[in-house]
Amino acid sequence: MKAFVTGATGFIGASIVRELLKDGCEVRVLARRGSDRRNLAGLEIEVREGDLGDRDELVKALSGCDTLFHAAADYRLWTRVPETMYEVNVKGTRNILSAALAAGLEKVVYTSSVGTLGNPGDGRPGTETTPVDFSQMAGDYKKSKFLAERAAESFIEKGLPLVIVNPSTPVGPMDVKPTPTGKIIVDFLNGKMPAYLDTGLNLIDVEACARGHVLAARKGSIGEKYILGNRNLTLAEIFEKLSKITGLKAPKVRLPYYPILMAAYANHALSAVTGREPLIPLAGVQMAAKYMYFDTSKAVRELGLPHMPIEGALERAVDWFRGNGYAR
Repeated sequence: MKAFVTGATGFIGASIVRELLKDGCEVRVLARRGSDRRNLAGLEIEVREGDLGDRDELVKALSGCDTLFHAAADYRLWTRVPETMYEVNVKGTRNILSAALAAGLEKVVYTSSVGTLGNPGDGRPGTETTPVDFSQMAGDYKKSKFLAERAAESFIEKGLPLVIVNPSTPVGPMDVKPTPTGKIIVDFLNGKMPAYLDTGLNLIDVEACARGHVLAARKGSIGEKYILGNRNLTLAEIFEKLSKITGLKAPKVRLPYYPILMAAYANHALSAVTGREPLIPLAGVQMAAKYMYFDTSKAVRELGLPHMPIEGALERAVDWFRGNGYAR
């Protein structure tokens, strides 16, 4: 396999690159000029500078590759200029998949999100086929990824050999930005998490998530979706696990949902004026209204997705954040 990876400087993308290298694959990555490339340091890969905005340059960059992993995305719970998020997540996806179609690639794996899938929200897990529509998308990130997934599906109809993967909530090392979930861990380590909302997430080790991408390229059926996840846990259970790893106290105060939601709306309005990131991101609070639990059995059954202990992933995340100056 000669693979082309977008988003390779990021959390999931960097792990995909490493999994491909473990398998002896040749790897070429797309990286924006001036981007933070710490996650690629020391790796034997080819770097092509560019971005998702130029379809013709993307066709040239894909030349000689047989497989594309499109993992690039603008993942934030808030942005003052939402249009930039849609530009990357929707238009960028159209550009790279159009280039892949023109280049005649053998397989394409598109990284979507469980946020685009239907979810009962009451503790019952969602699946790849749980009904969903655009009105259920909270915040511009989920909305843009929902639209991007629809765009990806349109390329399947055009003959692109595409598989869609929907990662749940990856945790582990190399979360450089960090992601919203990584920020929760960092805030916990820095004593900035005195209370919590009653919600739940599906966690997966980022290495297992990356391995799921590679397995999707090799075993995934064209046109199918696969949830890449592992353990369904309440936020309180996640904090208890972090407490056992670190010796720090887990927050015990459970916050009432609706007062926090009202505070998030107020923060959102203030941020629209000041341009500063809100202390309480509205999209994050809206997402917390549901238990984001998912059934990962399809990926386990059809791809052989590994289920690595989530405690190990949390421990590696803690060590990495501390070792790289994010937390004391």
